[in-house]
Amino acid sequence: MSGGGGTSRRVVLAAGAVALAAGCTEYGDEGAEPKPPDSPAPDGTTPASKAPAGDEPPVGPELAKTADVPVGGGKVVKDRKVVVTQPESGTFKAFSAVCTHSGCLVAEVADGTINCPCHGSKYRVADASVADGPAPRPLAEEKITVTGNSITLG
Repeated sequence: MSGGGGTSRRVVLAAGAVALAAGCTEYGDEGAEPKPPDSPAPDGTTPASKAPAGDEPPVGPELAKTADVPVGGGKVVKDRKVVVTQPESGTFKAFSAVCTHSGCLVAEVADGTINCPCHGSKYRVADASVADGPAPRPLAEEKITVTGNSITLG
């Protein structure tokens, strides 16, 4: 019954093609309202707040007080997934706290590096470049504002 086997195969292939086409049209139809972009801004940062323009100043929530970030070290702000560093006195930087190796959150800043507990990746506090792998690339930089003794996103 070779003819029956070929027909069955064709039916299965046709059904698979219909299912694939239906799945593709679902992803292509975005409806009447456009979705907001999930990609980083042109400067490489990710928007901190999605509040409508004009409601609040463009500064996000406070991450830390300047006194809480030691010179040559930093502070991990787990709930915001950000790490704030102070590589030199008075110079503050912020980076994503999500390790570029496997997506774990970095746990601490010690001895001039931002350290991930999952597989031992280390990033330099000055620029978040990889000091020790297996991380494949630096942590993404986040935009911050320092006003007085307050460090905020944005």
